[in-house]
Amino acid sequence: MNDRFKVSNLLAQRLEEHRVSLPAVLRRAELPAGFFQQEKIYVTTSELFALWQAIGATSGDPGIGLKLGSEPRFERYQPSAIAAVCSRSFRDALQRTARYKQLTCPEEIRVLLTGDDASVQIIYPQADGNQPDVLVDLCFSWVLSIGRRGTDGQITPQRLELLRPVQHRELLENHFGCRVRFKAGRNALVFRNADLDRPFVTHNEDLLTTIGAQLETELQARNASADVGEQVKHTLKRSLAGKRPTLQHIAHELGMSARTLQRRLTDAEMTFQQLVEDTRRELAQHYLKHSAVELNEAAFLLGYEDANSFFRAFHTWEGTSPGEWRERHAPVKAGMTRNGFATPFSGGFH
Repeated sequence: MNDRFKVSNLLAQRLEEHRVSLPAVLRRAELPAGFFQQEKIYVTTSELFALWQAIGATSGDPGIGLKLGSEPRFERYQPSAIAAVCSRSFRDALQRTARYKQLTCPEEIRVLLTGDDASVQIIYPQADGNQPDVLVDLCFSWVLSIGRRGTDGQITPQRLELLRPVQHRELLENHFGCRVRFKAGRNALVFRNADLDRPFVTHNEDLLTTIGAQLETELQARNASADVGEQVKHTLKRSLAGKRPTLQHIAHELGMSARTLQRRLTDAEMTFQQLVEDTRRELAQHYLKHSAVELNEAAFLLGYEDANSFFRAFHTWEGTSPGEWRERHAPVKAGMTRNGFATPFSGGFH
């Protein structure tokens, strides 16, 4: 499954507007200093979670996710968000958002109907742990802002369910206009089922048709090329050791011409070089986490001419050296900390 999120280039500007230090965020998230200078910014689920954890911790504002999720300026909306606001109803908006999310990330919007309740959940299939609180706040705030904008403020949730322990109750209840249930079994924003069918006063069929047609074209192209990135990475993992495979070599391995492979990568908004780097990074983390491979040997297995080239590349990816990264992510034996001292047993993770 694809694990590739596209981060909006507007995020840096919005963080600065809220006086959040970008260098401090990137250091805490262990992301490269030039992260926000990229023309197109992509991250994995773990990197996305680290980024939002860092934003929450660095801002010092318990409401930062709520503020970022309530964008008042329509000109800053992504095309999928504009399509949502132009939809016929709240239900239609949620369905369109869920569909067009596929263009930017593997995040899923699920609506569960139970009796009179309609529960909206945001799911990250590739996640290893719970979503950062600030990201939960942002996503649910965004969902509510679409509903409120579309219905001219006529939608109010029944309740907000959160996995987290009790904190900032008044802030959250004032923002969402409903009670908050902490220590719940899920993160969910619950509406009345009937509210999903409230018509949008912002419905614009002409604009919806124009934007929808473009998004559908992009979605079809993406789906047609959906597997090409994973196919290339799978082939690269078998071909990297001791050499640097070319696009022509990988195309031959996949049974297609180099021109066809290049076209499919372009349609999927991928480059061969980026896939090579992504593959090397994934393999490097695997070797450093799960095996006793020496650093020089890892450089060879990743197709680098020498260890120094590997070290430079790794520092660009992770902001630290391979040795330091390996020590930080080394498995910890039960009852021991990383410094070797025993720790008391605890029945939970939090």
